[in-house]
Amino acid sequence: MMGQSTNSSALDNISGAIVLAGAGKMGGALLTGWLAQGLDPARVAVIEPHLSDDIRALAAKGVRLNPAATDPGEVTALVVAVKPQMFREAGSALRAFVSPSTLVVSIMAGTTIGMLGEVCGGRVVRAMPNTPAAIGRGITVAVAAQGVQTGQRAAADALLRATGAVEWVDDEALMDAVTAVSGSGPAYVFLLAEELARAGVAAGLPADLAARLARETVAGSGELLHRSDLDAATLRQNVTSPGGTTAAALGVLMGDNGLKELMTRAVAAATARSKELAK
Repeated sequence: MMGQSTNSSALDNISGAIVLAGAGKMGGALLTGWLAQGLDPARVAVIEPHLSDDIRALAAKGVRLNPAATDPGEVTALVVAVKPQMFREAGSALRAFVSPSTLVVSIMAGTTIGMLGEVCGGRVVRAMPNTPAAIGRGITVAVAAQGVQTGQRAAADALLRATGAVEWVDDEALMDAVTAVSGSGPAYVFLLAEELARAGVAAGLPADLAARLARETVAGSGELLHRSDLDAATLRQNVTSPGGTTAAALGVLMGDNGLKELMTRAVAAATARSKELAK
């Protein structure tokens, strides 16, 4: 079963302490989202060996930095946002914060529920966000291990929803394709803007104008897609007049060896690599 979560529990409904392990770009985005939604900073503890000035400043508001395992009291949720290659080393220290009933939410790519349970313990939710989370426009896909209770799934949903939309899947095997489509997907869109600007220069535009046109076209089109009830294919067709300039360009992009084939190969390559990283 797939679909947008119907759980809409507010962060205020999560009792106990929340420990965030890793306050880099993605972990920091989550923390910023929680506090912006009114979560009491005193209920949050951050474990991060390389504290930025922004994270340090939160200590003045009550966020606890690098606490001992006994300091936060009862830990309701541990959110793991460390780099996957550091998890084995960091995970053993994180286990001290976890009881058998603690919710453990991971946003690490390629880190399976089985590995999380082995290293950290607890009741595990594995999630894959993407970088637009930094502006509250991310999309996160999550899957819960057996044993995660309904209330804990709702708590995980609230924690993840602080940076954008959340989708849930029942089959962990889908997470590799999720990583390839939405986790890595922003890079594909940025590449589109990059190459559209380059093609504009090749067609005779000044480089700075081509860059601005490409940037605003990609950004504006994304916002139109976000706001519209129409699907992407219909929006594309609405731009395309028979025999016009757009149709000429799409004849190349949608022809043999065009974008369809390239994107299928790209997502397949990312999916395969995600599976390799999980081994």
